[in-house]
Amino acid sequence: MNQQTAVKYAYYPGCSLEATAREYDLSVRAVCEHLGIELAEIPDWNCCGASSGHSTDRRLAGNLAGRNLALAEGMGMDIAVACPACYIRLRKAQNEMKQDEKQRDELTNLTGLSYNAQYNTRHLLDIICNEIGLESLKDKVVKPLHGLKLAAYYGCYLVRPPEIVAFDDPENPQCLDALLDTLGAEVRDWSGKVDCCGGSLSLSKREMARRMVGELVEMARRAGAEAMVAACPLCHANLEMRQGGANGNKMPVFYFTELIGLALGIAEAGSWFKKHLISPSGLLASLGL
Repeated sequence: MNQQTAVKYAYYPGCSLEATAREYDLSVRAVCEHLGIELAEIPDWNCCGASSGHSTDRRLAGNLAGRNLALAEGMGMDIAVACPACYIRLRKAQNEMKQDEKQRDELTNLTGLSYNAQYNTRHLLDIICNEIGLESLKDKVVKPLHGLKLAAYYGCYLVRPPEIVAFDDPENPQCLDALLDTLGAEVRDWSGKVDCCGGSLSLSKREMARRMVGELVEMARRAGAEAMVAACPLCHANLEMRQGGANGNKMPVFYFTELIGLALGIAEAGSWFKKHLISPSGLLASLGL
């Protein structure tokens, strides 16, 4: 990508990034500005229906996501999304409506917005890896993450199902690993990178969710990781909240955009970590980061 040319996207933050994952949103905006990705937040966006709407009413789910797609289409831009659950809902609605004129007509009747499925929906990790490019990213690194041993955690949503997302291998994705390597970190190979963290069970079956998180953390430790890196607000919250043991023994969890910000020398990066339930400050300080 020409470093002088900004790429523009209609930005869909979604509900989590407006609340419990505020540090994710802040780091997304700061990193995108630094990398020349211009984000224009979709005006009057609504919940995509993930985890509730799509489980109870397929028609409602399609139109909840569809309204956001139509608003973005009115802006004349592809959509950038940071939450994998939102990403899946928008991509699924996009694919379905592209093939079904009746669904598009129903959306117009319900919302008053026309939609012709002319623009694409992309996850920010895909945009940074495959449009900005890791070489361009590497050129901007001023504070390499040397010595930081990380396990890249994609979760079960980000690269699945492949017929909907299709930007990385669904069983052994590499995009996040390569990005972290570009930042100078020591990326550990491990088998839990696409295993479910039990996020959807956090309220209904807490013990099961706690056990699933515990197994993931232990797998990451055995692989030699000191921290995990996520691209999902639900995974991040679950991995932090459901770890057992004393605070000093808990494994920090980063958003990938936070680590990009740290490596790029973005001044406000330190303030994002203060919002974590498990502070990574001690680990970063021990490595001079």
